[in-house]
Amino acid sequence: MLPVLRATWGEPRPHQPPPRVWRDWALVGVLVSLAVLEAALRTDFPWRWLWAAVVVGLVPAVLWRRTRPLLVLVVAFGVTGLVSLVTGHDRDEPHTAAFILILVYAVVRWGSGREAVLGLALVTGSAGLSMVLRDLPLVDAIGGLTVLFAATALGVAMRYRSRLRTRELDRVKLLERERLARDLHDTVAHHVSAIAIRAQAGLAVAQPDAATDALRLIEAEATRALTEMRAMVRVLRRGESVDLAPSPRIADLDQLAAAHRSGPAVEVGITGDLDGVHPSIDAAVYRLAQEAVTNAQRHARHATRIEVRVAADDTSVHLRVSDDGEGSAQTTPGYGLIGMFERVDLLGGTCAAGPGRDRGWTVTATLPRTGSAA
Repeated sequence: MLPVLRATWGEPRPHQPPPRVWRDWALVGVLVSLAVLEAALRTDFPWRWLWAAVVVGLVPAVLWRRTRPLLVLVVAFGVTGLVSLVTGHDRDEPHTAAFILILVYAVVRWGSGREAVLGLALVTGSAGLSMVLRDLPLVDAIGGLTVLFAATALGVAMRYRSRLRTRELDRVKLLERERLARDLHDTVAHHVSAIAIRAQAGLAVAQPDAATDALRLIEAEATRALTEMRAMVRVLRRGESVDLAPSPRIADLDQLAAAHRSGPAVEVGITGDLDGVHPSIDAAVYRLAQEAVTNAQRHARHATRIEVRVAADDTSVHLRVSDDGEGSAQTTPGYGLIGMFERVDLLGGTCAAGPGRDRGWTVTATLPRTGSAA
């Protein structure tokens, strides 16, 4: 138990909480309106306008629940505790005061481990003290603690769900970096092999001793570089078997149409001069098109056609994959596309995926011909 508490205490805040958006302001507006409406309608509720003023004053704290979760929770419980003291610990409280549960959720969801522990200690202690001073029945006390536990459990569940997704995204990006390393290895190995072969040919015809020594050095260094690159790729692949087949290229896109004979027809169109396109760009365009076509096959409802268009100009290679389905079950790119986005970003390009202008789903990408990272 002690190691768990120590690990929880030292846990940092979740990375990059979402910024304040219009929904946060809408929540404030709704809660303020409800607080005023409740005070106006519950005429039998003593201290109703005092509580209404307190709730209206505290509600804006939800705007800082992600960036200052412990502070807003302390302020909210401190103020409400002071009001309870002024009103003689009256059992009645406005229903809108339940918005504090949002702050309880927030300190667990967005706070650091230390903030979450301190916040929950404050909430539990305050709730216990309030139950004792108000002499609440056991059923009401159990109900209140159950609600607090539910808010806490929801915060914990959402926090670790987000963490698991972040880990999965990191895993997908790492896997795509390994694949890119393999493709780059193929490219570099090709050039280094050419150097070694030229050096060996030079050794066969060279006569001066100085030229012979230089060629022997070039051959030795090229062979060593090839060995080290192969070892690097084996390490990156974590012991997995190495696929020695050449990486697919843009010219191989016609294979996608043959591979997906069932379902929507795949139409491939390639325009522009592809001579001189960097091999890593060649492979990336194919992989992205392959992933996009696979996603369309799986998710596009009632699609009859998938179009793959590649256009090359003097500086870039452009890819567009679209389908004519009624819509996609995806609202955001899946892990496969996220991995490809990582590759495109590493190669200095841009990539986007989303609903098409008229219907279906569209994936677009632009990559530099030279494969230079931005």
